Amino acid sequence: MKLIFFILICVNSYAMIRALNTAATGMASEEAHVNTISNNIANVNTTAYKAQRAEFEDLGYETVTAAGGRSNGDSQYTVGEQIGSGSRITATRRIHSMGSPKITKRPYDIMIVGDGYFAIQKGDTTLYTRDGAFTVDATGTIKTRDDFTLVPGIVVPPNTVKINISKDGKVDAFLANNLEPISLGQIPIFTFINPAGLLDMGGNKARQTTVSGEPVQRIAGTENAGGLEQGMLESSNVSIMNEMTDLIKAQRAYEMNSKVMGVADQMLQTVNNIR
Repeated sequence: MKLIFFILICVNSYAMIRALNTAATGMASEEAHVNTISNNIANVNTTAYKAQRAEFEDLGYETVTAAGGRSNGDSQYTVGEQIGSGSRITATRRIHSMGSPKITKRPYDIMIVGDGYFAIQKGDTTLYTRDGAFTVDATGTIKTRDDFTLVPGIVVPPNTVKINISKDGKVDAFLANNLEPISLGQIPIFTFINPAGLLDMGGNKARQTTVSGEPVQRIAGTENAGGLEQGMLESSNVSIMNEMTDLIKAQRAYEMNSKVMGVADQMLQTVNNIR
């Protein structure tokens, strides 16, 4: 009789410890989920920011009875019994839908309407961005606020009174005492076969990786590259309503996993108190 009790205690203890571990993975997953939501909300006003989405997957299973296995004689189990071991977050995927336009009327603010990125360079480093809040330095070179040069290196003459950027990226400058504009070059758009594979670098910039594919240089507004709009910027595509809803769901899931841990701990104490 004592042996039977001992076996039952061991089996139940193992099941409770497994429940504790499973609930712990759920809490860890929801903690990472909340971190993702928090980052989205923090960047609700970041120019051209793309919201992240946490993606979950279930962990391994212990197969107690395999579906299709023999029950007895020539019969089979039509439904198996498997016990899961929890969940984890496997990816934080960018949602690449376009943010709403914000009119600024600044001549060096450029919005990409559609897919694609600007290429920016500093030394041997080439990065990609959708943040079109450009400016010019002392030489007239169009750059980002942190000194990355907009490819292909357009220089605005010092006596320019007006600059015009067309939808296909052509940059024309109107000079003082000159009725006809002069061409300064054309801003290309770069697309990737897998933009979700880009590596975020902070500062509204991303780097090419082996899984993003090679950047394809296109004329703005052609093929699948977006056109350009001067005097506008792209807003963040974060939806506060969606983020708050997801935050409440994540909080409730975290609380329920915590509750499961508490119940499993109480059941384990009950088993341990059996004499």
